[in-house]
Amino acid sequence: MEIMYMLIGCSVLLALVFLCAFFWANKTGQHDDTYTPSVRILFDDETEEKKEK
Repeated sequence: MEIMYMLIGCSVLLALVFLCAFFWANKTGQHDDTYTPSVRILFDDETEEKKEK
C-alpha cells in the first residue's frame, strides 16, 4: 500500500512538470504560427547555384 502513495505522488509531480512545460511553451510563443509549416513544402528552396548568380 505504501508503494501506491509513492506512485501517486510521482505521477502528480510528473503531471505538474508537463503542465509547467506546456504553459512555458505557450508563453514563449511555440504555438503561434500554425499556417506556415503546412505550406512550407510548396515553396522552392534556393539552390547554391542561384545564390551565387
